[in-house]
Amino acid sequence: MTVRHDGITVEWLGYATLRFAGEDTVVYTDPGRYGVLTGEWEPDTEGVGHPPAQDYRPEDADVVCLTHVHHYDPDGVERVAGPDTTIVAFEAIEDGVEDRELPPLASLPYDVVTVGDTESLTVDDVPIWTVPAYNEENGPHTRPDGTPFHPEGFGCGFVVDVEGKRVLYPGDTDALGPHQNVEVSVFCPPIGPRFTMDRREAAALAAAMEPELVVPVHYNTFSTLETDSREFAADVAESGVPVALDER
Repeated sequence: MTVRHDGITVEWLGYATLRFAGEDTVVYTDPGRYGVLTGEWEPDTEGVGHPPAQDYRPEDADVVCLTHVHHYDPDGVERVAGPDTTIVAFEAIEDGVEDRELPPLASLPYDVVTVGDTESLTVDDVPIWTVPAYNEENGPHTRPDGTPFHPEGFGCGFVVDVEGKRVLYPGDTDALGPHQNVEVSVFCPPIGPRFTMDRREAAALAAAMEPELVVPVHYNTFSTLETDSREFAADVAESGVPVALDER
C-alpha cells in the first residue's frame, strides 16, 4: 500500500526504509537491511504487520538520507539510487564503517554530503533539516548496564520538505523533548519496543506534535521489534491525529 497525503506519497518498504515522493521529487531514508529490498526477508512470527519483502530496484532517488551506521546498507543504497542521486549521511557513520566491514561513504559512486544533528541544507532543491536522535543513558532503551544502544552523537533524524510537505523520520531514538517542537505534516516514528521509542512513547509524541498524519515504521521486522501497531493507531487516534498503517 502507498499512503497518499495532500499531493505526496509515503511508502514504508520495510525496516527503516521509507520512500517519500511528490510529482518531481523522490527521497528515501535508510534503504535496505535484513533482506527487505532483496526479497529475502521473512518474518520471525507469522501474521505480523510488515511490508512484504520484494526485489526492489527502482534507482529513482533524488536524495537518500542515512541516519546512522546501523542502517547503512550499500546494496540498499545502490538499489534506490541513480547516477544523479545525492546521499545525505550523518557524519558519524564514517567512524563505524570499518568495525561493521562496510565501504567508506566516499567510495560510493554518488555525491555524498555529511551532516550533524542540528543542521539545515538544501540538496537538489529539497530542503532538509536534521534533528538529534539518541537513547538517553539509563533510560528505557539501553543495555542492562544502562549504556544506550544509540548514544548521543551516534545518529540523527531527518525532516524532508517534499514539494511543500514536511515529513519527519526521527531515526533510532527515544522520544526527545526537542521533537515536540518540530512542525511537520507527516510523522514517521519508529515503534519497535527495544532500541527506540516504543508505541506508547511514540503515540504520546505524536499527540504533542499534532501532525496531519502518522505513518509508523521500524517494527515487526524481527522478534525484538514486534509490537501491536493497531493498538498504536488506536492510541494516536484518541488524540485526533490520523494514522495510516502501511503493512500490506
